[in-house]
Order: sequence, then structure tokens, then C-alpha cells
Amino acid sequence: MMKFCTLASGSSGNSLYLESKYSKILIDAGISLRRISRSLGDMGVALSDLDAVVLSHEHEDHSRALGKMSNVPVYVSGETTSFWEEKRNGDINEKGKKTSGLHDSAQLVEFNSEKSFQIGDLTLTPFSIAHDAIDPVGFTVTDGQSKIGVVTDIGKPTALVVESLKNCDALVLESNHDRNMLLSGPYPPYLRQRISGGQGHLSNDQAAGLLEEVFHEGLKYILLAHLSLTNNTPEMALGCSREVLRRNGAGCHVTVAVAPRKTVGEVVTI
Repeated sequence: MMKFCTLASGSSGNSLYLESKYSKILIDAGISLRRISRSLGDMGVALSDLDAVVLSHEHEDHSRALGKMSNVPVYVSGETTSFWEEKRNGDINEKGKKTSGLHDSAQLVEFNSEKSFQIGDLTLTPFSIAHDAIDPVGFTVTDGQSKIGVVTDIGKPTALVVESLKNCDALVLESNHDRNMLLSGPYPPYLRQRISGGQGHLSNDQAAGLLEEVFHEGLKYILLAHLSLTNNTPEMALGCSREVLRRNGAGCHVTVAVAPRKTVGEVVTI
């Protein structure tokens, strides 16, 4: 049995808490350490209880807290190790102040983006995804009984992503934007192109298409994540995914929810 919930979700910051019988981890830490500590504390979990922070990629909205987070192992893909080692001492901004990077005492642990690894009783299996980062990955996480798939910040579904997300009991799946809202919205052309391109973010329709490919009768919970505040609505995102479930005869048997941007989401037990 595993529990999970988002601490934050969206372009302003992302963090997912996941707990099994013997292990507690964060996937991404893209909000302030104070906010992480407060959110965990509301669930009766201390920062010192964490066994690891595992990063999907290096962008700040997934790694912001690392500049102040110490004494917690930080798992990063091998290809980003040199990036993080350079960040260990931080950058100096124009005001002469140290910017956020990797805390001096942070314990950096490499993982291979093509191989599974263990944290306590959890097996994490990373898989490469399309995004404009150094070596971005999604994950599946299992305690040997349940399996959770986590994939956000992904420009397009690939055969590897589809194969990796099969047979999950729960999915944390990006549903970033409605394409029409994005194209007619206030963003400048270069940003619209980045978001909608193959190295950007999934639209509602793309997320629904991916869900169609990985749906199976054992799927219990879908959490739609990283929704755009400007180019999407929860109703649109939910509508696309629920239509997939309806077509597959599972409209009443699978829970679909949207991860809140700035508050802790519902604690889901799988």
C-alpha cells in the first residue's frame, strides 16, 4: 500500500510526496523549503523523516528547495550530475548574493535513467521523456503491491512512455493546456511554440490520448497535474480524460482529479 499527494503543481512549483510502509520520498522539490516543511508537517511528517528527494529534471520549478535542503539524499540522473555539482556552491547574482543551487551538505546520489533503483522498500523505474531539459525522466514507483506512474513536463507521448505507464494503479499525468486557449491567449509566439512543441508540455487532448493507450481495468486513480493557470481550466482537463474513461466503460469506477496549484492535494491511498 502506498500513499501520495501533491504539495504543489504547476509552472510556479511542483512537488509530490509519496509514502510506503517503510519509506517516505519527494519526487521534485520545486517550492520553498519552508512551504515543503509546513505542508509535510500538516500530515505529521517531518523533513528529517524523508528518505530521499528524487528529481525528474533540473528546472527550478522542480528543484527550488535544494539550495536550503541538507542531510537528505538527492537522487539525480547521471547526465545531470555535473550540472548539480557546479550548482553546489551556487551562483552569484548581480547583487553579489548566492542564488539557489544544491546545498553544500546535500548528498548527491546518481541514478541511471535506464535502470531501476531502490529507496527503502520502493523500486523506482525512470524512463526518458521529451522535454527541454538535460536528461528529463518520468518514474514508476512500486512497493511490490501497487504501482504509481508519474510523468509531467513532457512534450509528447512516446512508445517508451506508453510502455512504462502500463499496468499502473494510479497515474500523476500532465494535462497542461487547452491548445485553442494557448494559441489564442496572451503568450508571445515563441512561448506558445515552446509549450506546444515536442519538447514542451502535454495538451489536454494529448494527455487523454496517452491515457487511452495505457488504460486498463486495474487503473484506480488519475491525478491531472501541471495545469496552466492561463491556458487551461480544470473543467476542460477533466472533461478530456473523463471522456476516455467513458469510452472504456470506466466512468464511474476510476477517480479523476486535478492537482491544486498552491495547496496540498488530497492524500490518495493505493
